[in-house]
Amino acid sequence: MEEIILKARNLKFSYEGSRQLALNDFSLDIRRGTKVAFVGSNGSGKSTFFLCCNGIHRPGSGTLYYDGKPVDYSRKGLLDLRKKVGIVFQDPDNQLFSASVYQEISFGLLNLGVTKTAAKEAVERIMEDMDIGSYREKPVHALSGGQKKLVSIADVLVMEPEIVIMDEPYSFLDPKHTRLVNQAVDNMSTKGITVIMATHDVDYALSWADEVVVLHEGRVLGQGPPREIFSDPALLHTANLTRPAVMELYDSLCQKGILKQGLLAPKNMEELFLELTKNR
Repeated sequence: MEEIILKARNLKFSYEGSRQLALNDFSLDIRRGTKVAFVGSNGSGKSTFFLCCNGIHRPGSGTLYYDGKPVDYSRKGLLDLRKKVGIVFQDPDNQLFSASVYQEISFGLLNLGVTKTAAKEAVERIMEDMDIGSYREKPVHALSGGQKKLVSIADVLVMEPEIVIMDEPYSFLDPKHTRLVNQAVDNMSTKGITVIMATHDVDYALSWADEVVVLHEGRVLGQGPPREIFSDPALLHTANLTRPAVMELYDSLCQKGILKQGLLAPKNMEELFLELTKNR
């Protein structure tokens, strides 16, 4: 297996009727099994690239590779790609359409020709994993926003994808459903699924991701480990991003002599408090 599961080379894409490129010479590599946070202001190209990743959009030029091979845009090629690359949309109402939760989650499998028995087993298993079995017969339109988000994730996971793309998965969630989505994301990573996530929360990106991709005006400005990316003031300024709060606090404590400069910057408040405890 290729270590690089997804590769983009010089992608260009523009929406019909627009002269502006939504993706402009867009290139990056995504390693298999990693957690990758995409950050950037609205309109930077995150959602456009995500829609290219499973063939909803086709780049005007450049090449997108999956597992070392150029994406095949034939009907069969796109069907194969969409089994392996699943997208959880920011707004679940753009994804959910079936009459009941059970029908919604089973639809994709049955559409692929999976037997009803096999589909039922897979759906029951994913509903148990996601703890959503209690509203299996509910109409999807009657669910709360958080419940819809969990169903939209189950919708993707039941297909057993190799990549799950999540576009702002925590938007408008209450604390309970934020925790449940967190659990689902952690379970994906444990299973070796490559998780790609768009987020405006730089603190979350720092603490969660293996790599951060910074986008600006349809281009990749930077890609690398979170500490490295968020320690580059010029990069953050160009992308209109702020530094994570924990890094700002860490620098302030170092300047005051409370912590020693040169320690590895903490990725979250828990790590920072641990360092403070050590230095008492």
